[in-house]
Amino acid sequence: MNSPGYPAVMELLRLFSDNLLPVFLIAGVGWLLTARMGVDPRAVAQVSLNVLAPALMFDLILQNRLPPADLVRMMGYGFACLLVPAALAFAIARWQGWSRSITSAVVLAVMLTNSGNYGLSVTVLAFGQRGLAQASLFFLASSIVSYTGGVFVASLGRTNVRSALVALACTQTVWAVVLAFVLSGLRVQVPGPVVNAAHMLATACVPVFLLALGMQLHGARLRGPWRPMVAATAIRLGGGIAAGILFAPLFGLAGVPRQAGILESGMPSAVVATLLASEYDVEPAFVVSVVLVTTLLSPFTLTPLLAYLHAG
Repeated sequence: MNSPGYPAVMELLRLFSDNLLPVFLIAGVGWLLTARMGVDPRAVAQVSLNVLAPALMFDLILQNRLPPADLVRMMGYGFACLLVPAALAFAIARWQGWSRSITSAVVLAVMLTNSGNYGLSVTVLAFGQRGLAQASLFFLASSIVSYTGGVFVASLGRTNVRSALVALACTQTVWAVVLAFVLSGLRVQVPGPVVNAAHMLATACVPVFLLALGMQLHGARLRGPWRPMVAATAIRLGGGIAAGILFAPLFGLAGVPRQAGILESGMPSAVVATLLASEYDVEPAFVVSVVLVTTLLSPFTLTPLLAYLHAG
């Protein structure tokens, strides 16, 4: 006879096999590439950040077909859910007197969430295509924050504010976002070959990011100061969910948009955080550790969150 907790355990195992196991399998291939062939993770990160990420943003913006009001509302909600926990992490880091590089690393790990590969797949499983459409807008907001604010925070870990702003202005993804919004706003018909090429590169973005994560995990251990690691983990998982629930009524979210938005707000730290930390040499081992810990712990926070969202 099955125990009362048996269905809950089986649901947790189903979430893991459907949404986390594929992530680990792709990252495992990246681990093998470094272990067996000595592939340099930094080279893969540069390709991802300078080619694939701009293509992803360009493709997402051009392909979006939801009403402008939905776009503005969900993206504003996404910005709030990402930036407020990041501001809290920054305040705690300053209060504790942590170094500039550790502060940048903590803010990166809190601000950048895995709302794409992980978040979108969990959302479509839980709330169907309507949830996926709303989650894609959160993902767009998350991507913009990642490749603009994330670049700024990462570069600020080793330089001053002026140099960080210059680095941000020179980032290809920023210009890809600007160009895509201009073309979309003016309703310019982008040539088919350009659209198809951008879409093909965008499709490769998430898998290559996961390969890069696996490469960086080769030989990795939980390294870095434990207090910042605990703080980053708690704020990303617990603080992200709290922000999602708090801001949902302020942005007028209800029903499926509310469910999808809150679920996305509780995702673990993103793979791109490790790429930016590696690219700008901002405590990459620490950031990889936070990504690993938050990903492993996320089923224990997302499963009760899903139960709460379905009940509400």
